[in-house]
Amino acid sequence: MTTVDPERPSVTGRPHDPPVGRRSRAATVREPVARAVRSAREALDRPLTTYYLLIGASSLLLTIGLIMVLSASSVQAFSDTGDSYAIVRRQLLWVAVGLPVAWLASRLPHRVVRNLAYPAFSVSLLLLLLTAFLGVEVNGNQNWLAIGPLLIQPSEIAKISLVLWAAHIYANKERRLGSLHEIMVPVVPGMVLATALVVIGRDLGTAMVFFAILLGMLWVVGAPARFFVLSLSVVSVVAGALAATNAERLKRLTSFLDPFQDYYDAGWQPAHGLYAMSSGGWFGEGIGASQQKWGTLTAAHTDFIFAVLGEELGLVGTLLVVALFLAIAWAALGIARRTSDPFVRYASFGIVVWLIGQMIVNVGMVLALLPVIGIPLPLVSYGGSGLVPTLAALGLLVGFARREPEAARALAARKRDATTGSTARW
Repeated sequence: MTTVDPERPSVTGRPHDPPVGRRSRAATVREPVARAVRSAREALDRPLTTYYLLIGASSLLLTIGLIMVLSASSVQAFSDTGDSYAIVRRQLLWVAVGLPVAWLASRLPHRVVRNLAYPAFSVSLLLLLLTAFLGVEVNGNQNWLAIGPLLIQPSEIAKISLVLWAAHIYANKERRLGSLHEIMVPVVPGMVLATALVVIGRDLGTAMVFFAILLGMLWVVGAPARFFVLSLSVVSVVAGALAATNAERLKRLTSFLDPFQDYYDAGWQPAHGLYAMSSGGWFGEGIGASQQKWGTLTAAHTDFIFAVLGEELGLVGTLLVVALFLAIAWAALGIARRTSDPFVRYASFGIVVWLIGQMIVNVGMVLALLPVIGIPLPLVSYGGSGLVPTLAALGLLVGFARREPEAARALAARKRDATTGSTARW
């Protein structure tokens, strides 16, 4: 009996068909994967995907943040006030302020937002100036300003102001951005001034965020590569000089790669952050079960809340948070890519650089990949000064998404259908 070699051509010159059993098994594996890929592409291509993705990811991050602030702050709150809910109650108050601000930002016409760019930038510079010379010092940084009984951090408000101001200017100069002078003036001097005022208050972490926003805006408008090389060189020298003039900051910069070599001093916080992350495992110890928040981990509910999250929710929880930030970035960059409005393009990109850059720095601090420079995790860490501007920025992104032509038509159709359906029932 002769056997047929499937690799040998047949008399017609074509390879023999593979056996039916082998083909059906391969098809059984490929078809579900292909269907899943097609379904994912169809879902991502829908007009309202970006709109709902921004709302969903932001809402989940805010919810996770409230849960983690409650868990991470309960011990300190009870120790300070006798009330385990004192800190999370204040955070809920800031959420109650921030959500209406986000809703309003999502409804503001672009013309109104752009008209607010210069006033917001001017007020931010004034607040930064007052903070630099009349501010309140907290943990070695003079970055807080007392307004009556309220302490605010003007540098957090300045982040969104800088983005909108730079986006407004570059949108006006859209046709002239081939000139280096038009790219540089007045955005670079204005942002350098704001950064210098923050540096005077010894807040090196926020200064680095300002610098990242500046580089991001320059990159999206097409600044030449040599400018980035020069800027990074200058900033490296300045940062090194600032670190060398402050013993505490120098310790942080030199010990972050191995925090255990200075365990009882500069390495204490990053070392306990690593303890928290390593004890979380895949699925964590459970919400409320963190050991490090019992006094050993400094700033557990602010700068190092990601460590408590890793201890209580494990690797799965930390990856979920990072994935939600990346979902926001994907949605915002999609808006920037599709829009024909230069202001929307530049503002969306600037907000992404701000939020994702700050997330990367915070996670890097907790994992001892970067020095501890006091950067909170957006939407998750405690603090109203950071939460309200962040919600306002996300509200702007939601507004940009809902005004995309296809999304606007889909929302209008849904509203029409809902109205028609309610009328029919009545």
